[in-house]
Amino acid sequence: MYRKLIILTTSLLLGFTALQAQTQRGKASFYSKKATGARTANGEKLHHDSMTCAHRTLPFGTLLKVKVLSTGREIIVRVNDRGPFVRGRIIDLSWGAARDLGILAQGIAEVEVTPAELVHVPLRELPATEVPRFEIELDQPELPWHFPISDGR
Repeated sequence: MYRKLIILTTSLLLGFTALQAQTQRGKASFYSKKATGARTANGEKLHHDSMTCAHRTLPFGTLLKVKVLSTGREIIVRVNDRGPFVRGRIIDLSWGAARDLGILAQGIAEVEVTPAELVHVPLRELPATEVPRFEIELDQPELPWHFPISDGR
């Protein structure tokens, strides 16, 4: 009896983890700008320009790539809240994320959500510079307030 329960629990957990790692397709909505300052489920204060989202099951801090299917626009957002709790919706975006995706006028858009495994931050290449060279004089003149240190002799 217990063996069947353990096997069932293990298979459910492994299956659930595999489902979370896959791509999801569905509708995305966004928070109103008026929600700025409200506490999210992980305790942060929501700001309308942040690149954050709400997802029902993924752990807080998970980075997700959200792609609008009609336009192909993509962004990376971080999960910091729970929701949406409306049937058919898979993600709630912050106002800033929705603006960057271009879905403010629509209100709701069909999206594809995938975990962002590696985020590449582009950096500007800096020209190679040489380390400046300094010359230090070791022979300094004795100053009037300079007293030689005695050996104790």
